[in-house]
Amino acid sequence: MDRPLPGSAHEALEAFLGHWAGTTQWEATPWGPARSAEVAISFARAAAGLAVTASYRHTEADGSRTEGHGVFTVDKDRPDTLWYHVNSLGLPPEAPARASWHGGTLTVERRSERGIARHTFRVGDGVLTHSAGLRLGTATEFTPFMTSVCRRVPETAPAPA
Repeated sequence: MDRPLPGSAHEALEAFLGHWAGTTQWEATPWGPARSAEVAISFARAAAGLAVTASYRHTEADGSRTEGHGVFTVDKDRPDTLWYHVNSLGLPPEAPARASWHGGTLTVERRSERGIARHTFRVGDGVLTHSAGLRLGTATEFTPFMTSVCRRVPETAPAPA
């Protein structure tokens, strides 16, 4: 089966649980130049296993940080994973976005009046890969703009705050 059966988010997202560290690479866009940053990501059980929280922290070369926090949970009536996300950019929270599973990849599409941001999460061979692309306006294709590649770090390592 390509998607989790109805149940806890913990079961559906078991492979993601734990602390991860690596590098995020951003492509050059109209909003900024190509660059890379250190990234720390943590996935943890919450709400008695009915949810999984996701926290990340990007640390730029100059020491500035961007943080984000999200919650994944499984809809018992539809075995899609729901995702709710808040970041440190000061924007108001968005409505939860639905995620889907395809070939072991969790895909989340966040829609706004400007377009769609597609995030994919995959764990394979001990590596967590989080990629994102944008489809703005009338564009028909997603343009990749960010890829994070991380490896597990010991549970004693500091988690993103």
